[in-house]
Amino acid sequence: MKTRLSVNVNKVALVRNTRHLGIPSVTRAASQCLQAGAHGITVHPRPDERHIRAQDVIDIATLMQDWPGREFNIEGNPFHNLMTFIRQVRPQQATFVPDTEGQFTSDHGWCFPQDAQALKGLIAECQSLGVRVSLFMDPVPEQMAQARESGADRVELYTEPYAAAWGHASQQAQLQRYAAAARAAQEAGLGVNAGHDLNRDNLTQFLRHVPGVDEVSIGHALIADALEMGYQACVASYLRCIDEAF
Repeated sequence: MKTRLSVNVNKVALVRNTRHLGIPSVTRAASQCLQAGAHGITVHPRPDERHIRAQDVIDIATLMQDWPGREFNIEGNPFHNLMTFIRQVRPQQATFVPDTEGQFTSDHGWCFPQDAQALKGLIAECQSLGVRVSLFMDPVPEQMAQARESGADRVELYTEPYAAAWGHASQQAQLQRYAAAARAAQEAGLGVNAGHDLNRDNLTQFLRHVPGVDEVSIGHALIADALEMGYQACVASYLRCIDEAF
């Protein structure tokens, strides 16, 4: 099955929040990305609402009802505000991320066995609501079986180290590292997502070398590209990057 593209619209909200005019519209951005062929929409509503706000989550959940077969992914720390949104709108996927409240951006994954006991009950609750759970993880093969034992359905591999290595001598070693983590996850019975600093330059090579990635979640680079290209052309270009990997 070909990798699916979920567009993170946080940066649209960040620009909107610099004024009080309601533009650019987060829901319009999401709608245009879906019209262009994106397979899903991702939001990461942090407690301080510095980009995505609570109302955005509700509005996008309403929008997604008009797009059967597309997925709404809400990510965040389940010990902060994430579970409130999961219980309210029941998205197709919840991605648990171990952010601190004031963290600038996600920069590390969960650790096992340390986090297992705290996560198990929340994972089970999401699944009882019909919500798939993905855990944001560093590409450490030894952690994957334990992530599965916690009850998770998928992992999202944190790809910033790969993106930072792009074009450098360490690029191939990073690809091997992610491929090993993906294989370990799949052998444990987990689906594999990926995200963070993936872009039109590095996406195809990642998917060629890392087997069986179900979904990539891309925000910053895609929204930056859309400022120049427009949503339609931008999403189409990312979908071509995915096609070129298969």
